[in-house]
Amino acid sequence: MSLQGDSHASAVLQAAQAGDRQAAADLLPLVYEELRKLAARKLAQETPGQTLQPTALVHEAYVRVAGDSQITWEGRRHFFFAAARAMREILIEQARRKAGPKHGGGRRRQELDDACAVLVPPSDDVLAVHAALQELEASEPLDAQIVLLRYFTGLTMDETAAVLGIPPRTLDRQWRYIRAWLMKRLS
Repeated sequence: MSLQGDSHASAVLQAAQAGDRQAAADLLPLVYEELRKLAARKLAQETPGQTLQPTALVHEAYVRVAGDSQITWEGRRHFFFAAARAMREILIEQARRKAGPKHGGGRRRQELDDACAVLVPPSDDVLAVHAALQELEASEPLDAQIVLLRYFTGLTMDETAAVLGIPPRTLDRQWRYIRAWLMKRLS
């Protein structure tokens, strides 16, 4: 399913939402490759040692999104926002799980070699961005959607502009503001 628009995919989304079992079966092949690319981009940005694979992230996100009968799809844009939110939740859950006492808490496995003199503390980027994003959602919902699409799903500027339906130049200005705001909150 292309982010640039696909009326067939939107029709399949609506039919699946209406309970058409065949449409629900047809939906995954339509969105799978695009979701997998988004997941791969996002996981490439994560800290080394990430054990979650793009395929697993896509499958878990798809199960959460497609399996939620409470949602009424308003089209592909709404579907991708839901998928982005599901990916975000999965990554946050995994970060919290890894930070838990059963997984060593704040400790990280470190390969030892002769050059290893100082251990680098673990990165809590995902959790810190999540907290900042919650604050941003309360005051600027559109800005939070931009962060969700750019940071948690790894969409390019053009893809994000297409999903949001805003001009790329407007998005570029807003993205500069958001990055400055996030830097201030995360520092």
